[in-house]
Amino acid sequence: MSRLQVTYLVAGVCGIGAMATFVGLILVPAVTAYRRPWQRVAAAVLSFYVLAAMLGVGVGASYGIYQLWVSYG
Repeated sequence: MSRLQVTYLVAGVCGIGAMATFVGLILVPAVTAYRRPWQRVAAAVLSFYVLAAMLGVGVGASYGIYQLWVSYG
């Protein structure tokens, strides 16, 4: 197995783990906290908004680290 394949494998496993954590800790409790269907849909939409915000922070931090790495390399 090449280094690139190992990197892809690790990234895939981490992505699956992160999605499972999001579903288990954020989406499911938010949706099950309400009874009416429109409230459940709204909770799900807002949960995906939280997911997008977390992804944005992660991408921004990764870009910042990359820029530091490039500037000192």
